[in-house]
Amino acid sequence: MQELQSLRSLFKDRIFKIPDYQRGYAWEKQQVIDLWEDIVNLGDDRKHYTGLISLRAVQPSERNTDGWLSERWLITERDYQPYYVVDGQQRLTTFVILLNELLNLIASHPDHRGRGQDQILVGSYPLREIREHYLGVKMPLTHINTYKFGYERDNPSFKYLKHKILGEEGGGTIDETYYTLNLGNAKKLLQDSLQAYMAEHGLKAMESVFRKLTQNLMFNVHEIEDDFDVFVAFETMNNRGKPLSHLELLKNRLIYLTTLYDDSILGADGRRMLRDDINSAWSEVYHQLGRNKDGRRLPDDDFLRAHWIIHFQYTRRRGQDAFRYLLGEKFSVKSLYGDKRYVDAIPDVQEVRDLVDEDEPDEENCQEAAESTPAPHAKQVKLPPSEIRAYVKSLESAAVHWYNTYYPKDNVELSPDERLWLERLNRIGIAYFRPLVVASFLNRSLTLADRVRLFKEIERFIFIAFRLGRASSTYHNSECFRLTKQLQTGEKSIDDVCRSLRSRIEGWLTPATGLHQGPFKDYLKRKFDAQKGYYAWSGLPYFLYEYELDIVLQRGNKKIDWDLFVRSDRDTVSIEHIYPQTTDNVPYWEKAFARFSPSQRIYLAGSLGNLLPLSQSKNASMQNDSFPDKKRAKRGHTGYRDGSHSEIEVADISRWNAQAILRRGVRLLEFMERRWEMKFKGEKEMKEILFLEFLK
Repeated sequence: MQELQSLRSLFKDRIFKIPDYQRGYAWEKQQVIDLWEDIVNLGDDRKHYTGLISLRAVQPSERNTDGWLSERWLITERDYQPYYVVDGQQRLTTFVILLNELLNLIASHPDHRGRGQDQILVGSYPLREIREHYLGVKMPLTHINTYKFGYERDNPSFKYLKHKILGEEGGGTIDETYYTLNLGNAKKLLQDSLQAYMAEHGLKAMESVFRKLTQNLMFNVHEIEDDFDVFVAFETMNNRGKPLSHLELLKNRLIYLTTLYDDSILGADGRRMLRDDINSAWSEVYHQLGRNKDGRRLPDDDFLRAHWIIHFQYTRRRGQDAFRYLLGEKFSVKSLYGDKRYVDAIPDVQEVRDLVDEDEPDEENCQEAAESTPAPHAKQVKLPPSEIRAYVKSLESAAVHWYNTYYPKDNVELSPDERLWLERLNRIGIAYFRPLVVASFLNRSLTLADRVRLFKEIERFIFIAFRLGRASSTYHNSECFRLTKQLQTGEKSIDDVCRSLRSRIEGWLTPATGLHQGPFKDYLKRKFDAQKGYYAWSGLPYFLYEYELDIVLQRGNKKIDWDLFVRSDRDTVSIEHIYPQTTDNVPYWEKAFARFSPSQRIYLAGSLGNLLPLSQSKNASMQNDSFPDKKRAKRGHTGYRDGSHSEIEVADISRWNAQAILRRGVRLLEFMERRWEMKFKGEKEMKEILFLEFLK
């Protein structure tokens, strides 16, 4: 049944919970602002349609689980009706946060000083009555809070909502995630908006906001009768401002498919267990994707696409092929039965063509795709329940490793070497290799040494192919994706994969096409023509950081944070030209480089040996200081003698001139040879790649 209801009507004698398999609170600043502006711009006598709220009544058997323990007294003694929120979680959560902040602001107003919750009125309603209607009720005698809106499981989001948003005391340590960060941001944004609005319009305006929020916003409330309808309906729903991801659509598609099996294939108990497996897998996936607290939630569809590469044989290059395959071929209604008459009798969900862009297939792999895709109407059960279970279990396992590839420091089970090389891969830009890294963890026959060896080969490939060879961003990706599945299943060994990676970059290291006359030399020539030289090389921060790290691994005492290089603070530098690009008539520099032409000075300033990683950002104006001044602390900045290991090395040099730039450049290239297993033919070739051929 469907009817338009206000928030006041919606919350009357109802308890709402977010099922454990749904994502957490995903609204960000813009969605919260849009809702706030809808409310304040709404006329007092106007109604505003706010969207669909889909609910499913919680069955008696479900109420007896631990997830409903604290609400059971309201259900049994006061006849409250419990519901799962199928769609509308983001809006309802925002309304709860807004209402709570509104009531707190009203209660703290100077006019209400000394008054209790029963004495403060909002319109004609006491504050206590409002809180009990929308937010929570205290259990008699025990005074335990029972919340009208929450989560099925006591996860970090529910704990954060109770203690950080609704103000319940205690709580202890709360694991912060992307979702809890969004909750906190929404609270702060709505708190600030309410305070500013009251400062401008007065306390009376808060009553207007309350009335519009609870009575003027209207919802199309849809109570779903059974599980079959839940998962059919969900595919057509979009949360306001946050469209459903393919990962969310796929989860509901899989549960929907479990309802279509004949009892002879999957009985009621089997259906329930398979659905629990799906929900458990998605609960873990959402936890992993949103567990980092820095505000960067790992994108759903990036993970789903990567897992498609790992679990199924990669056949095409187009980004949307993964979703077309998963939602249109692999897990469609037609993939269940071969009898087309049976299939046509089932009300299918939204066609996959509405979910993805229509891309032309990659010609190189069309034949392979045709050979690997099952016939659309084989006369058999094409998708047995065991295959769905295997898929979701694989997805669940992959999610843990997917997170660890981004944040290796968070996983204490990784060895120091694994963490070191995973951090390197993230710093250099892991490109399309992340699924291959995850596959190396999923193949349980691989040892720690196997994985570290693979990570080293990937890092070497990226540095030589992309940072030096200037290969296109898709170079070798199709072969890499195929190797990913083959490594995960054991069809290919670590030796096979490493040999493939190495063979693809040897061409850049041969005498005939060496770096001194290949794409890297051409690339640098353009940078020098633009008077920037190595300073504009995209691989420079990583290379200098690795040189510094190499010294740290020998001596200890890390002095440079990688974040220094990826920050873009205005008017500061983290990599400095020792001999500055502009000398501004500084006598030291004029004397040291007097015999060189203006064009030669450009090459010297932009050459590799003249560029130095700093232990802390420095004001750009200080780059023109003389070499002796740069070596000592000045104006609150650390000098070279107290800086990074690289700075200390340079500080030990008595004079900075052209020969010093050449010598340090050669030393850095020698490090490059050792670190990435490559070889320059001698100092002549090194001079060419340093663009210092004019030096004797």
